[in-house]
This record gives sequence, structure tokens and C-alpha cells, in this order.
Amino acid sequence: MPDDLAETASDVRDSVGNVLADGDTVTVIKDLKVKGSSLVVKVGTKVRGIRLVDGDHDIDCKIPGMGQMSLKSQFVKKVSG
Repeated sequence: MPDDLAETASDVRDSVGNVLADGDTVTVIKDLKVKGSSLVVKVGTKVRGIRLVDGDHDIDCKIPGMGQMSLKSQFVKKVSG
């Protein structure tokens, strides 16, 4: 069974199809309204050290100036390098 979990985690891809992994750095590709708040995560926001999780929102991260948040992988793009 652990092999199945590894395959599921490796299937998380960003908006352009790059495979994401724990610890990657991504940028937000679309302004995202934060549910239950008047805050907006602006396009181009760089998020470091992501953590992949199961569920509707694939990514747990800490966004500078906003705190802990969950994101969907379809709204981020992996930073190369």
C-alpha cells in the first residue's frame, strides 16, 4: 500500500503540467479571494516550501503576510531553479 500513496502524491501537477513535490516554490497565477475574509492572494505571489496533501485543495503553505492556507494546484505554477 505505501507504493500507492507515493504514486498519488507524485500525480499532483501545477497549471502547466509540472509535477509538484514537497518543498517546491510556486507562484500564484490568478488573483484568489480568501473565503471568509476580504483578503486577496495577488497574482505573482511567490510561495516557498509547499506541502502536498490529499483532498480538494492539494497544497498546504504559508503565504507571506497572510499565514497558513490551502491552495488548489491548478492555480499555481512551479518556479524552476
